[in-house]
Amino acid sequence: MDWTDERVTLLKGMWTNGYTARQIAEKLGGVTRNAVIGKAHRLGLSSRPTQVKRHTPLPIPNVVERHCQWPIGHPGSDDFHFCGKNAVPGKPYCEKHCSVAYRRKDDNAA
Repeated sequence: MDWTDERVTLLKGMWTNGYTARQIAEKLGGVTRNAVIGKAHRLGLSSRPTQVKRHTPLPIPNVVERHCQWPIGHPGSDDFHFCGKNAVPGKPYCEKHCSVAYRRKDDNAA
């Protein structure tokens, strides 16, 4: 594939207008996304930051020290919460979650 003046002009225009390297490659035809990126780099075209979706952090409910702090769900999702059952004295979790979080060495021997 040759980089003709016409193809370079098209690449520059699309790059400047915010098209992705994949979109430019499809429009040019016969060239890969990586070839477009390489050519843009050699031409000295400004790099563009990737679009990062920023999530607004959700407030985590106040956790009382005497309640189980075992996380349920995925942080950032609407249904994220903590167990909230009564915690074992001196531990951050309820009895059920302590059995998962803390294991005796004898439990692993088999």
